[in-house]
Amino acid sequence: QVQLVESGGGLVQAGSSLRLSCAASRRIFSLNENAIAWYRQAPGKQREWVATITSDLGTNYSDSVKGRFTISKNNARNTVYLQMNSLLPVDTGVYYCNYVRVGPSWNNITPLGSWGQGTQVTVSS
Repeated sequence: QVQLVESGGGLVQAGSSLRLSCAASRRIFSLNENAIAWYRQAPGKQREWVATITSDLGTNYSDSVKGRFTISKNNARNTVYLQMNSLLPVDTGVYYCNYVRVGPSWNNITPLGSWGQGTQVTVSS
């Protein structure tokens, strides 16, 4: 499986924006690796799903980020992005990307690979 590397986190004020990147060393999508999701883990909490994108540009978002975050991909750069606008302190956490299996519905998402180091996002009030 292709290793994914997250980057782009930082310390920002509430209301700011950040763009996270999830980069692969080769073609990011393939027949068996056709969906990528962003997850996040706040201190003391379980990892939670944030957004998903499929190779054919299907997208889905958790209710907590819908309307503020946008997931996208650039096949030429082998990268999936997470544009985060109107950041809130509750968005603070370590953000991870991973290949996922989607189905039978959009809300059924199963991580497929091991977790990377993630990228820290800290939003101050």
